[in-house]
Amino acid sequence: MFLIGFPAAMLGTNCFLLARAPGEECIVVDPGGGIDDRLDDALRTHRLTPAALLLTHGHLDHTASVPRLESQYDVPTYIHVDDEYRLTNPMDQLGPELRAMVQMQFGDLDWRRPERVVTYGGGDMLTLAGLDLRVAHAPGHTEGSALLTVEDLPDSMPEDSGLARTILAGDVLFSGGIGRTDLVGGDDAAMQASLRDVVLAMADDSLVLPGHGPATTIGRERATNPFLAHLA
Repeated sequence: MFLIGFPAAMLGTNCFLLARAPGEECIVVDPGGGIDDRLDDALRTHRLTPAALLLTHGHLDHTASVPRLESQYDVPTYIHVDDEYRLTNPMDQLGPELRAMVQMQFGDLDWRRPERVVTYGGGDMLTLAGLDLRVAHAPGHTEGSALLTVEDLPDSMPEDSGLARTILAGDVLFSGGIGRTDLVGGDDAAMQASLRDVVLAMADDSLVLPGHGPATTIGRERATNPFLAHLA
């Protein structure tokens, strides 16, 4: 699997491009705000053509570039059914503190709800750009947060890494942390259940690509993440 990742200008959200190989169709995962130059350069350099926009959840820092990309490439946007409502006006779900921060940096965004929205649910298998992604619903950060698993690894991973698959974790799990639950639609009890029943049920030999910060593994987080210690 060919993979490129880079942080967006808006809140440092990780945007990922997944494809079977350079020169083919790709999935654009979590296209946040302020990614235009880096995304366009990556698509051009590696001859990639977006086939779908895939959202791990509906917060604005993961979706801000959706209207531009949908219009430019005529591609559908995939999101969990419980977060679909967030595509109507994602600024409303930020809360006053984050809304003020985003407006200070980016001004008033010209948001338009995407026209081609496809919803997915827990347990679904999505086949996009020739890749199969298994959906695990993991609410808590938002109602429709999800983990998306590909039974493959980036080509750049060494063969002796000991890892077997890749998980796009959104804002459910970070290296040494978890997603906050104090925003609109957040639920700490739901997050604890998701960490216990979904995250800790995943195999240790899984590469985790979080929505913010560096990559990690399930095994590393099981052993060191303080937010998982009381659940293990």
